[in-house]
Amino acid sequence: MILQQILRLSSLFHSTVSVHLRRNIGLSAIVFNKTKELDPVQKLFLDKIREYNTKSKQAGGPVDAGPDFQKDMNESLARLQRAYGEGDLTKFPEFKFEEPKFEETPK
Repeated sequence: MILQQILRLSSLFHSTVSVHLRRNIGLSAIVFNKTKELDPVQKLFLDKIREYNTKSKQAGGPVDAGPDFQKDMNESLARLQRAYGEGDLTKFPEFKFEEPKFEETPK
């Protein structure tokens, strides 16, 4: 009886320790990966994304968008205006939910 309990606790302890070690090894792999030097292709990709981000903030919209893009955008917005009605289609709609009014009925 005592031997069975010891074996049961031993297997529980083993599974708990193994889960804990797997989590720690997984987290430490992520931390070490961030600290080491990036692959040249990954570094180039991240540099281009950061460059586009700064350009889009300066331009206030899409980067290197020509007149064709603006023409297509205006046509799409006009088509959506005709299909769905008035309003600013460049903003997310605001929803207003009102509480229902319940009336108590006498018994």
